Amino acid sequence: MARGTAAGLVGVVAMTAFQRLVEMPLTGREESYAPATLVEKVLPVAPRRGRDRRRLNYAAHLAVGLTWGVGHALIAKRTSLRGQRAVATAFGVIYAGDVLGNTALGLDKPWEWSLQDLGIDVGDKLLLAEVTGLVFDRLRDDTD
Repeated sequence: MARGTAAGLVGVVAMTAFQRLVEMPLTGREESYAPATLVEKVLPVAPRRGRDRRRLNYAAHLAVGLTWGVGHALIAKRTSLRGQRAVATAFGVIYAGDVLGNTALGLDKPWEWSLQDLGIDVGDKLLLAEVTGLVFDRLRDDTD
């Protein structure tokens, strides 16, 4: 699981850099507080100040990336998949769980998303999955 966690960390850093440096300037999208909103919904957490909510958002955003890494590791180990097959499988399972979970909690309404919103969500998380998979495969040893 350590390799998955490390891979997820690198993946979330890459996704965040892409969002900040490329996607948000191109689309004009503001920073999303969806990670913080998710935490506030499922845990007894209620930041009082904007700065505290922003910290919670960063921590939750990081946690999302780490869970993608652990999820990728579990799927890759259970299925013995590597490369793009592992990435595609992990992306399909984890992304579906992400959308379904947030929808079930009343946080997302994907049927109301524009094509741009859908493209941003899929694109950002596909980048996360690709980088996570690449790093995970590089960190694997031949006994895995």
